[in-house]
Amino acid sequence: MRSRTFLRAEQLGLRWDAPGLMAGVDEAGRGPLAGPVVAAAVILDDLQPIRGLNDSKKLTARTRERLFDEIRAKALCCCIAEATVGEIDQLNILQATLLAMRRAVEGLRLRPHRVQVDGNRLPVLPMPAEAIVQGDAKVPAIAAASILAKVHRDRLCLTLHERYPHYGFDGHKGYPTAAHLAALREHGACADHRRSFAPVRAVLVGTE
Repeated sequence: MRSRTFLRAEQLGLRWDAPGLMAGVDEAGRGPLAGPVVAAAVILDDLQPIRGLNDSKKLTARTRERLFDEIRAKALCCCIAEATVGEIDQLNILQATLLAMRRAVEGLRLRPHRVQVDGNRLPVLPMPAEAIVQGDAKVPAIAAASILAKVHRDRLCLTLHERYPHYGFDGHKGYPTAAHLAALREHGACADHRRSFAPVRAVLVGTE
């Protein structure tokens, strides 16, 4: 089924610049070999500006943690959503990411009039949406969403580390580092590894 995610606001008979709430959306965790992909949606409050918003990858962990709490306290509303490892393996990582993004928007307490998403692909949404490459460095609401998604996923990786300490999830956060790949070869895949990802699939094939 062909997606209609690239319809412009004009095609929908709506003005993109019409007044109303704007939500920023971003994700974290497309590249790791384990754990869910996480998306967040944020509607900021113009009356309560948050200083220091930026692409989460350009911030220190301590700064991200501080901003995480400030965003949740000051934003008009926000929502963090996930797509599970099972959904990633069933749908593929792109479609699972778009699913998590849609869930984040749908989970907002307030309905946005328009949505801006980091990257070059859009989830299917009932309101006008715009994809912005490097939007997390350009749009404060997207930057806020990137911080929420990143911090939430990093915390999930700490939980994975407690469950499977021999993989080192507290360090590499699931990314395919040399240490993670070595742990995969030594211990095999755990229940939270993404079986559709090549390094994990290679280990599974080797143990069959």
